[in-house]
Parts: sequence; structure tokens; C-alpha cells
Amino acid sequence: MISAARHTLPTHEVHNQPPVRGDCDLWTSDPVLQNVIALAGGRTEPLASYGNILGRRETRDAGMDANRHPPEIRLFDQGGRRLDEVRFHPAYHQMMQISQSAGYASIAWDGQPGGHATHAAMMYLASQVEPGHCCPMTMTYASIPALAANEAIASVWRPKLTARSYDPSTKPIGEKDSATLGMAMTEKQGGSDVRANTTIATRDGDHWRLRGHKWFCSAPMSDGFLTLAQAPGGLTCFLLPRWLEGERNAIHLMRLKDKLGNKSNASSEVEFNDALAYQLGDEGAGVRTIIEMVHHTRLDTAMAPAGLMRAALAEAHHWVAHRSTFQRRLIDQPLMRSVLADLVLDWEGALTLGMRVAQAFDGTTPEDRAFARIAVALAKFLANKRCPVVTVEAMEVLGGMGYVEDTTMPLIYREAPLNGIWEGSGNVICLDILRSLARDPLAAEVLQAELSAAVGTDRGYDAALKEHRDRWPTLPAEAEARWFAERTALLLTASLLLRHAPGAVADGYIATRILGNSGHIPGSVSGLDTEALIQRLSTQ
Repeated sequence: MISAARHTLPTHEVHNQPPVRGDCDLWTSDPVLQNVIALAGGRTEPLASYGNILGRRETRDAGMDANRHPPEIRLFDQGGRRLDEVRFHPAYHQMMQISQSAGYASIAWDGQPGGHATHAAMMYLASQVEPGHCCPMTMTYASIPALAANEAIASVWRPKLTARSYDPSTKPIGEKDSATLGMAMTEKQGGSDVRANTTIATRDGDHWRLRGHKWFCSAPMSDGFLTLAQAPGGLTCFLLPRWLEGERNAIHLMRLKDKLGNKSNASSEVEFNDALAYQLGDEGAGVRTIIEMVHHTRLDTAMAPAGLMRAALAEAHHWVAHRSTFQRRLIDQPLMRSVLADLVLDWEGALTLGMRVAQAFDGTTPEDRAFARIAVALAKFLANKRCPVVTVEAMEVLGGMGYVEDTTMPLIYREAPLNGIWEGSGNVICLDILRSLARDPLAAEVLQAELSAAVGTDRGYDAALKEHRDRWPTLPAEAEARWFAERTALLLTASLLLRHAPGAVADGYIATRILGNSGHIPGSVSGLDTEALIQRLSTQ
């Protein structure tokens, strides 16, 4: 057994420093998650096991190592032959093995109830430890409905993509125990406007050859990619296998993106040099085909910020519980309590709304599907606008140590803006919300029903909902799309909290987020039940 670190040094004694966090079960220490999972119909057993493993000190250290040693590109072997590979630190593979074995990418598709809710909770848990490795698994999870457009392709790929194992070997799909699937859509000239893509698809017998450039290819060491290219019949969706029988497909890695965060995960720029591809869906129906994948990845981009906020607040809570200034513990100081209590509202609101959306993904009725389409966009927009604010405030709680890489705060802070950009930045999402409500009367109907479900519970909420409907009896002009989306998402969150959260949470959210009885800066509040709210953060 290794003895404890020395506290008495030649020049001073180390005191008033929080102890290093040891093992911390992410499931048992999160009663809020346990509550919303029960409401959403998720499965507790796999989450309990996964949360326990992720919270171990050894796993959290592996997550940090995976970010300290980012992936490296290997374009050629020593003889000048093309490799087009990415090499990862062993810690990254360790994280992938843990998460894939737990069912992160597969549990939603195993036919048991609550699969999407359980998957969403796994995304929430994984984001607290090492968010970078979530990218390939999220895309693998989300690819399953898109593959349904070609049953012959799905019959080969689906069993590998839903296997609860991790196989990073460079082999054709038929020789692998399991597989991951990435995405390559964005091009330089179009960005979110994928209809402007110029990659060309040319028929080659029963298959196609793709030639073109992709500005972003996520997780380039995946076993295949969904992509879009211009076929004679219009923009079409294709599956590109990474490895062919006896050779590598002509997917050339140009470089890895030097990103702000998400360091453990590789994102790349690629060229397709007549790469072999299989058609998914009809010619010209590329957007309609791949949007199924985008729809499911958006669920994860709505859940990830809740996980990041939870991780940041757990670090802040640990610090203030063990640190004293001016003869008082930080956690006992009224101003600090106001800040933490205020931040709890953003985190719990994001988690509650995200899990309600996941529950709709598990639903089978037209109403469930309509609510999932509109609510996932609302949840993604609001959670990701609040996430950077929460994480930077939590970082500030630690003072100078929050800015030092010895803690996890810099990793969380760098990751905080990502999910607001991935799968549609703020403006794109807000315009999607308006389009969905304009084109789908059922989406508008189920959204209004969910908002109305809390009417009669709180006078302030009732008045705010009436004001919202009076202000926008019809859809707003485009210039007001952000205002409309923000207000709708806030009211939707408030409706859920009023029905399912303790009074301290619901009342605090209504007062500060709905009625505006607060300033614009976190902690600029009064009247919150700080004791009850901070208790929501209690960790092991």
C-alpha cells in the first residue's frame, strides 16, 4: 500500500487544500439523475454499473490521460505507402472499451423498454469524465435508423454496430467483432448548407465511387462513414467502408483539426479519391436519409451539456466543502451559496428536459415522434447556451486552481461550447424550430399540450405562458427566432420542473428564469432555498 502524500514540507505545511477526490460513484451520488430516469422509463441496472466504473479514480485518470496525449495522424508507412490512420493513446482505447461494453452505442437498439432514455443517461455520465470519446459512439448509435434505408447494408453493419464490445483493428467489416460509424458531411463552401456540397458520386457497377473533399470528418478511424454526394439524381446519402477486402478504401486523411477542446477525439479533413461507397436511400433523397442520423445525434448534443454542467458543479462543490476563507468554509458563505444554488437550476433544468426528450424517442406514437422532433431542438439550444456560463462560473469558484490543468475544469471549459456548434449552431437550430412548427401541425399541438400540462400549478407560470402565447399568436419573424426559441424552451423546462421536481427547484426556476426576479449574472438572486438546491449537488 502506498502511503499518503506528505503534508509537512520543509518550507510549509499543506492545509486548507481539498483532498484529491477518490472513487465517486456517478450513479449513487446523483439523485436527480435517478429521479428523471425513473420518470423517463430508463433502466437503472446498466446505469448503476456504468456510473460506478466511470466514477472510479482510475477511470477518471484515464480520461485525463486521453486528453493529455491527443491522437496523432499517420499518413504513410516507412516505405511511402498510404496508411491514412490515426493512433490513439491507450487511455483512449480504455475509455472506448468501458463505454462500448456498457452499451453506450447499442442499448437503445436491443429491443428492451427505455433504450433511448438509458442511452441518453449514459451520454450524460460519460460527458462528466471524458467527453471526447463520446463522439464516435454517438454517431454509431445514431447511424442505425439511417441504415434502414438499405436493408442489405443494414444486415451486414447493424450487428457489428450494436455489439457490446470494442474492436479498433483495421479489418473489413466482416472480420470484426464490432464496429463504429462516423459522419463526413461538411464541405468548405457550404457548412450547414449541405445542398451546396460538390462531392461527386459516379456509378461503378452495383456500387459508387466518390470524389471530393470534406472539411470535417468526425472520428476518422471509424470503420465507415455516412456522407452526402451529388449523384445524377441529386444529393444522395452513401456509406463508405473504411477497410475493403485486401486494401484500404481511397479515403485520404489530409490533416487532423487542431480544436479548442475535445482533444482526445480525432476530427479530420479528408478527400475521397474515387472511394468505394454504397447507396443509402433513393437518389436525390440524401438529406431526408441522413437526417435520421442527425436527429439522433441531436439528442446527445442536448444531453452532453447537462453532463458537463454536472461535472463542473461537482468539482466546485467539492472545493467549497473543503476550503475556508476569512475563517469560514466557502460553502457556508451566503454569496457563494447564492451562486451555486443559481447554477443548480440550469443543470437540473437541462437534465430534466433532456430526459423528457429521450423518453419521447422511446415512444411509438405519432405524438411521441412529433414531440421528439421539436423538443430535441429546443433542449439542444437552451442547454448549450447555458453550459458555458455554468462552467466558467464553476471554474471561478476554484479561483486560480480552476484555470490549472491539474484540475478537470479546463477540460470541461474547453468542451462547453462544442455541442452548441455540432449538429447545427444556434441560428440553424432556431430556424429548424420555426420550420418544424410551420410544417408539422402535430409538433405544434404536442408542444402546446406539454406547456399546458403545468397550468394551474403556479400563478407566475400561468401568467408567463399566457404572455408568451399573446406575444406570438403565430410564429415569429426570423429575426425573433432566438427569442422565441429561448422563451419556449424555458417555459417547457419550467412545466416539467413544476410537475416533477421539488418545490425549491421549480419555484427557483420560475422566479429567476421565467419571471426575471434576478440579475443577468449567475448568483444575482435572492429568495432561493439555497440549502435545498445545494443539497441537489451532494456528492460522495
